[in-house]
Amino acid sequence: MRKTLLVIDDDEKLLIRLKKYLERFDYTVHDQSNPLEGIEFLKTNRIDLIILDVMMPDIDGFEALRKIRKEHGEIPVIMLTARGEVTDRIVGLELGADDYLPKPFEPRELVARIQSILRRSMASPGKKAPDILIINDLKINFNSHKVSAGGEEIILTSLEFQLLKVFMENAGRVLDRNFLLDSLKGMDWETFDRSVDVLISRLRKHINDDPKNPRYIKTVWGTGYIFLKDGE
Repeated sequence: MRKTLLVIDDDEKLLIRLKKYLERFDYTVHDQSNPLEGIEFLKTNRIDLIILDVMMPDIDGFEALRKIRKEHGEIPVIMLTARGEVTDRIVGLELGADDYLPKPFEPRELVARIQSILRRSMASPGKKAPDILIINDLKINFNSHKVSAGGEEIILTSLEFQLLKVFMENAGRVLDRNFLLDSLKGMDWETFDRSVDVLISRLRKHINDDPKNPRYIKTVWGTGYIFLKDGE
């Protein structure tokens, strides 16, 4: 099925170039130069992935991302930042961005990021793994990409879902950062080695896991993390 993208950026020349370029890869592309209008557009249109600029008038990309996550849940979001600063990347990840790309960038690299995230957000057929896995009161459905805790559904981004999947499939094992980084494809991890820690912090908030008294994810100081099995 053809995927639909929404690009939100106040640079109208960039919007025109990106739209033409991305359509070459069989994407349906919508563009909005005003972030508030872009968020309104989401209410009446099905979008598979959003490309969101950070530096915009009215509200910046961070505030737009907050609204998107609050109103539209888990739609994958790639953030574009002109400054490329680590602080921008941390804030974006903490707010729920799935990936980031500093400007200027090669359009082909953006396509590679889009393809990686869309693959990650789809169920993976053919694997000999259970469709549903339950540990403690946390339940993950690999086919529907739904997660619940105590019967209450939890909304995760595709990257958060992938991280939880890796943890639950390896419950009881200590996983170092290199293993986690290798398991989460698509991010520019080499230039931002704190990304995995920020992502784990974000996941803990979603599943109400206190790092000081963890029920699910325990930090193993100097090594990595372990997802606790029942009764551990």
